[in-house]
Amino acid sequence: MFKPRPTALLALGALALAGALTTPAASVATSAEDGTVAPVQKALDDLVKKDKFPAALATLRDTYGQEQFFTAGVGDLKTKSEVPQDGRVRIASNTKMFTATVVLQLVGEGKIKLDTPIEKYLPGLVRGKAGDGRKITVRQILQHTSGLPDYDEIVFVDGLKTLRKYFKPQDMVDYALKKKALFKPGKGWGYSNTNYVLAGLIVEKVTGRSIGDQITSRIIKPLDLRDTYWPDARDKSIQGPHPHGYFAAKPNQPWIDVTTFDPSSGWAAGQLIGTPGDLNRFLVALLNGELLEPAQLAEMKKTVNAPDSGATEGGRYGLGLSTVKLSCGGFAWTHGGDAPGYSTRNAVTKDGRAAAIAVTALATTLEAHKNVEKALDTALCDQ
Repeated sequence: MFKPRPTALLALGALALAGALTTPAASVATSAEDGTVAPVQKALDDLVKKDKFPAALATLRDTYGQEQFFTAGVGDLKTKSEVPQDGRVRIASNTKMFTATVVLQLVGEGKIKLDTPIEKYLPGLVRGKAGDGRKITVRQILQHTSGLPDYDEIVFVDGLKTLRKYFKPQDMVDYALKKKALFKPGKGWGYSNTNYVLAGLIVEKVTGRSIGDQITSRIIKPLDLRDTYWPDARDKSIQGPHPHGYFAAKPNQPWIDVTTFDPSSGWAAGQLIGTPGDLNRFLVALLNGELLEPAQLAEMKKTVNAPDSGATEGGRYGLGLSTVKLSCGGFAWTHGGDAPGYSTRNAVTKDGRAAAIAVTALATTLEAHKNVEKALDTALCDQ
């Protein structure tokens, strides 16, 4: 559920309910300079017109910190309300970047060691055919090289009904431990939300405070991310201006409004709510060294090949941070996130250009999924 790759998104089939809703025509914005449609606006319009997303929104940030905002579609299919500019959405697996940052801050403080087995911090928790905490390091859970299986398809076996259910972190770990390991620790790469639930538990063990409190006090408040927050326990709503989020199991099926649901199944792997603009500000600050000391930022940027990362060709994964090749040359630092109702893609280039794209539904086709990523590429390469 909270992973930036298409396979899991398209495997949630047979969940749609009755009640026909139609996707409206996209809005058209023009460039202030010559009256032509900006490439990023056209990309968003196409996501609504051609790929049938209810809405799309984007925030671009140039090397000087100047922002541009774009929207297409409508924020609510029933009322046809406008898409709020830089509206709040569930940023899902982008939460992993925040969790990894907190872990690395604690590494810098000497409270956690990257190459120490997680057994030191969570004694006896990980045992069995899924993996052994005595053989899996902190680095490996942050890098998705632990071999631990994901819990998502077990948690969501009851489909959309599960979105109303509250989960404790231990619940997700228990689900995952019923499965077989993907590979031996360090012998492969496999995206697993379980890794980041364990990372969150380690943070809580060594600090004595919740992962939500740590993310808020160490990242959100210092950076003044006013539109990013950790939802309270059992808070199913999205506070502040936001577009509604929708779900359909297959193309051409009616959209189901899934704006409100319990985000606890994402937890340290995917619980945060934020805006495209705040994602840009966070990533720029992170890569500028405002959150981590040079040694820890260097560790975060050490990547391994990640063929199933969901990024376009050439993707590699570090410690909660990924890379994506750009059509205009070079690469950008990125992550992305998918949860019922929302998909986000965001990245920052070496020279500090940033862009974040959000759509208000999970892609129902692989082509639509790729077009969201292409829109991000357009947003970065057209600046």
